[in-house]
Amino acid sequence: MAFKFLFGPVLSRRLGISLGVDIISAKTCNLNCVYCECGETSCLSNEITEHVQISDVILELRSFLSTSPKLDVITVTGSGEPTLNSGLGSLIGFLKAEFPGYTTALLTNGTLLHDTAVAKAALQFDYVLPSLDAVSNRAFSLVNRPHAGLSNGEIIEGIIAFAKAYTGTLWLEVFIVPGINDSAFELSLLKHAAEKINPTRVQLNTLDRPGTVDSIAPASHDSLLAIARFFKPLPVEIISRQYKAPVTVALESDLRTAVVATLKRRPLTMEDIARTTGHTINDISSLMTHLCQSTEVVLETVGKHRFYKLTK
Repeated sequence: MAFKFLFGPVLSRRLGISLGVDIISAKTCNLNCVYCECGETSCLSNEITEHVQISDVILELRSFLSTSPKLDVITVTGSGEPTLNSGLGSLIGFLKAEFPGYTTALLTNGTLLHDTAVAKAALQFDYVLPSLDAVSNRAFSLVNRPHAGLSNGEIIEGIIAFAKAYTGTLWLEVFIVPGINDSAFELSLLKHAAEKINPTRVQLNTLDRPGTVDSIAPASHDSLLAIARFFKPLPVEIISRQYKAPVTVALESDLRTAVVATLKRRPLTMEDIARTTGHTINDISSLMTHLCQSTEVVLETVGKHRFYKLTK
C-alpha cells in the first residue's frame, strides 16, 4: 500500500535505521525556528488536537510492521511538532502493545513536555530527543520565534520535570546560531539549564542545510569544539555535518590509557566515558571503534543501554 504517514526507513545520523512516522500536517508547529529544514511554519499553532487521524497512522504501521522489517528504531516526528497531536498516547500505546520488540523514539521541540497528557505519552518512548536552543527570552524570540502562548520558563521547567521522571534515554539537542545564542552569557544559561535537565547526552548542532532565514550562518568547526568543551562535564556530541572530529585526538595515548584504566574497574556506556574523561562523544566514539576493532573491548547490550567492557 502507498503510505501517507510513514517514510523511510532512512539511515539517521543519530538513531540508525529509522522508520519515520509523521503525525502532524505540514507545516504546523508552535515554533518558527530560523534554522528549520522543513521550512517556514505556515500554521503557527499551540493547540493540541488530532491534527491527523491516529487511527489512520496505526493502520499504516500495522501493515508495514507485520512484515517484520529490520529497524533500529521507529521515530515519531512530524513536518511540524508531533506533540501537538492529541493522539500521541494512543500511538505509542499501540506500538508497545502490538510491536513491543521495536525501539521507539520521539523527536520533539520540548515545548509541551510540561503538559500532563503529553508527558504521560512521552514517558513511554525508549528515546526522547527534545531541543533547547535558548534560555533568555531575547534569544528564544530570535532563534525559535515562538507562538505567543508559549513561556520559555515553563518550557524549561517542563523539560526538567520530565527528565526527572523519565527512565529512558534522553538526548538534548542544542542548535547553535552564531550571533544569537553563542555568547558567553547565553551559553552559560544553556549549560546551567542542561545541568538541571541532566540528559544522557547533549547534542550540539548548527546549520548544514538551508534554513528559513537567509542571514543565518553555521557555527564554525572550532566554535562547536569550544562550546563542547565549555559544556563539560556533561557528555557532549557534535552532530552537525560541519564538524569532523580529528581521529588523532581520539587515539591519543593519554586518553586511551585513561579509558582502559576506567574500564578495568567496571563496564561503561559512551556517556559514562565522556563524563569521566571530559572528552566529546565524537572523540570517545572514534577511540572505542578502534578498541573494538582491535578486540581489546567488546560491546554488551543491557536493556536499552550499550556498555563497553574489556575483553581481558
